[in-house]
Amino acid sequence: MPLLQTLTSALDTELRIADFTDASHNGLQVANSGKVTRICCGVDASLEFLKAAHAQGADLCIVHHGISWGDSLARITGPEYDVVAFLIQNDMALYAAHLPLDAHPVLGNNAQIADALGLVNRAGFCLYNGTTIGVQGTLPSPLLFETLCSHVRKLTPGGAFHALPFGKETVRTVGIVSGGASDEVVQAVDAGLDVYMTGEMNLQAYNAAKASNIHVIAAGHYATERFGVKAIGAFLNRNFKIPWNFIDFDLPW
Repeated sequence: MPLLQTLTSALDTELRIADFTDASHNGLQVANSGKVTRICCGVDASLEFLKAAHAQGADLCIVHHGISWGDSLARITGPEYDVVAFLIQNDMALYAAHLPLDAHPVLGNNAQIADALGLVNRAGFCLYNGTTIGVQGTLPSPLLFETLCSHVRKLTPGGAFHALPFGKETVRTVGIVSGGASDEVVQAVDAGLDVYMTGEMNLQAYNAAKASNIHVIAAGHYATERFGVKAIGAFLNRNFKIPWNFIDFDLPW
């Protein structure tokens, strides 16, 4: 069996790819000849990322945001053609995991952030398209909201950070859904959490948070979704000894 098939099959199983209803067509989106000698991980499958991965000798790229969403590849022209052509011309494969990577209890963006914050008494949080994708938990000891914000800023450098201090001064319980999950603030309110953490906010969510007296941290869409692809790279290295690295563009979003 080609190594590419072995690796992608392992990821499909570990991430439960088939269990998610998602706009992203998760899994292997572009194949190569089957060889894998180096893996590069990134948040977005941009041409800039793929060129950087190629320069580092990668033949498998793993991303959170792939190139196949709904009917996005119904016509392979313009930027879509550029990306697909570059992958094929350089014998590079592309694997994407969107909601499955948000939701994974160990490798997921939200689980990894919860680990970094030291949350205990953790449980699943936030139902989206019929599947729980977030994490909620308790800080080891109560913190001032501004202290928690300082911790999060260190974990998510470069992101467009916004803190909405609408709750009580000292906080203990936190719900996390990375990326563009502003509308899910209502689920954090329903769960009775002190803080909701996501990547970005909109006006409607801002108003809902203020009306409900809940703190919100929006630490950047890109900045909160670096975590999962790094965990995948480490997972594959542990299990298959394939060298890997993460390519970071430090985007201010």
